[in-house]
Amino acid sequence: MKFGVVTFPGSNCDYDSYAAVRYVLDEEVEFLWHQDDSLHGSDVIILPGGFSYGDYLRTGAIARFSPIVKEVIKFAQEGGIVWGICNGFQILLEAGLLPGAMLRNRSLRFICKEVFIRVDTNQNPLTGALNIGEVLKVPIAHTDGNYFNEPDQIRKLIENDQIVFRYCDKDGKVTDESNPNGSLNNIAGICNEGKNVFGMMPHPERAVEDILNSSDGLKLFESVRTYYQDKVAV
Repeated sequence: MKFGVVTFPGSNCDYDSYAAVRYVLDEEVEFLWHQDDSLHGSDVIILPGGFSYGDYLRTGAIARFSPIVKEVIKFAQEGGIVWGICNGFQILLEAGLLPGAMLRNRSLRFICKEVFIRVDTNQNPLTGALNIGEVLKVPIAHTDGNYFNEPDQIRKLIENDQIVFRYCDKDGKVTDESNPNGSLNNIAGICNEGKNVFGMMPHPERAVEDILNSSDGLKLFESVRTYYQDKVAV
């Protein structure tokens, strides 16, 4: 299988994602430039973290119109796996591939620290190999990670099993104290109704080896690979 990692002007986690796939997961990966009009045969697309186009206007708002995102939208609509991390999540919201919007952190400050997130569903490729309730330790680094949506849309996310991760304490308890940015329902990651497009604010690509203080993020990469291999084998 082959991963494609999109680089926008201002991306700064593209090399982290590339290294996680190439050197830890040991799978093929290729950088995709924001002006490309092809995904170069990628089976999984990662929109990495960073400050696409300097975050001018609004985070992800300009990236949404880049040529590569038009290809990503078509790929997602055809069932391809698209995974947005941090700024990538914000871009997917701006592109309309995921519902909702991001607000400033309730502290109005940039936050960079390790947090705990709880797996709320495993009925999708990203967490299919994990257990519901499993707690992962992963870092966050963002200013606009406060997920917002209208109450009826939050209910829809719950009913459709689209909330993938919630911020929690180390024991898996979802509390206001464990919510670093004020996200509604402690939401840290969601997927679309088709369960093939994912967005999450924490950075699993920075938690793929013990030397990084956690290898929990690697489980998500491995889960996606397992899903793909099973799909190909059918």
